Amino acid sequence: MKPVLAVALVLSTLALSLQARTWTQAASGRKIEAELIKVEGGKVHLRLPDGRIGEVEVASLSPDDQQFLVSESTKSTGSAASAGQWPAFRGPNGNGISPDKGLMNSWPSDGPAKIWTYDKAGMGYSGFSIVDGRLYTMGTRGDEVTVVCLDTSTGSEIWAKGISKDDQQGYAAGWGHGPRSTPTYSEGLVFAIDPKGVVACLNAEDGKEVWSKHLVNDFKGQMGGWGFAESPLVDGANLILAPGGKEAGMVALDKKSGDVVWKASELQPGKAEYATIIATEINGARQYVKLFENQIVGVSASDGKLLWSSPWGGKTAVIPTPIVDGNEIYVSSGYGVGCKLIRIGSDNTATDVWENKTMVNHHGGVIKVGDYLYGFSDAKGLICQDWKTGEMVWNEKGQFTLKGSVHVADDHIYALNEDDGTLTLVEVSSSGYKQKGQFKLDPQSPNRNPKGKVWTHPLVLGGKLYLRDQEYIVCYDVKG
Repeated sequence: MKPVLAVALVLSTLALSLQARTWTQAASGRKIEAELIKVEGGKVHLRLPDGRIGEVEVASLSPDDQQFLVSESTKSTGSAASAGQWPAFRGPNGNGISPDKGLMNSWPSDGPAKIWTYDKAGMGYSGFSIVDGRLYTMGTRGDEVTVVCLDTSTGSEIWAKGISKDDQQGYAAGWGHGPRSTPTYSEGLVFAIDPKGVVACLNAEDGKEVWSKHLVNDFKGQMGGWGFAESPLVDGANLILAPGGKEAGMVALDKKSGDVVWKASELQPGKAEYATIIATEINGARQYVKLFENQIVGVSASDGKLLWSSPWGGKTAVIPTPIVDGNEIYVSSGYGVGCKLIRIGSDNTATDVWENKTMVNHHGGVIKVGDYLYGFSDAKGLICQDWKTGEMVWNEKGQFTLKGSVHVADDHIYALNEDDGTLTLVEVSSSGYKQKGQFKLDPQSPNRNPKGKVWTHPLVLGGKLYLRDQEYIVCYDVKG
């Protein structure tokens, strides 16, 4: 049974006992009272007060609504894995936390069982998006940047579509070529960005191109030294991108046509940098939060107006995705910069709560669980940081926990060492480092640039763990 069918059955039986609740459309803020009937094909079926049945795309609902759907499935089945959809980098809520429950809480000495290996993903560091049993990623095959679609059950290729030529010039910078961005899925469409600025919208069924744009040619964008690396954000009917430059640092496009909806012309940041945009609501205003080298900004979802800005002393490259909780926003950068927490007041004034160098996160990401942050900090290894104070709670810098990327599933951190691909399972806990398992990704690419490392973030979904090193994608069974 496909995951989406399983969750549809779960939620349809639950719906009989649910009371009507208020649902919020993320893009417009429009609210409706309706009773949940079922979830099917990525859409929520709702019964309106007058008895009519409406359908709403899950991804178009507010983060609270999406979390409600996950929690209802979890209560019924004891596992949210069946409800799992991962349509974008760091998931539907942009937080890097898998909905899976009931996973293995320790591993045998040789690690979890391998399910399949795929060896044609191409060169690059693109991550994974997974919807309805299909995995989407990108890589350079030969000289062509290619979007790839796989069957998550078998690892077999469903389709592959080239979207641009990769001349490896102007962005590889000695660390290896290929795409850095993760594709995003929405309503039967897949959106992808290549390192030089090509934006492609493909049909998710067969990979055929629907439309394309170019961040430099169409929007006078400015890529950084390692190319364009943000992952596309879909919010309701729009695709949100940050081309950077001095004309409009952020743009909104109609996701189905590629037509321009608005340009954030007040925002002129120069280099686009590498952090992915986050959608949120602060002070009743739907907005997009983006980290640039010299500032963190909030841009109105309705018209692209700059709502607030906070200075940031980024150096060389700013990469990690910001973390938003209510009206507080956390950012971190590598190259000795550090991290800070800002608070947006009722008048849209951004104020620093604290700033320090406890978390100096290069590009492996930081994840917030409860009141604590988890991630790799340069020179400190894997750390736990207090959200409210910024103080370090604990750190571990052993051989395999010095630097890498993190993912969280079922109250455990999946910490991937970038140097040799060792994955360590660590309990999410503020009381100290508690290792629960460890194994090494195999196979690894003999074609990786000598300077390049295992930089693709791990992902757990539907009881499966996905790891990648360049052309190799390996799937493991981590069900409990």
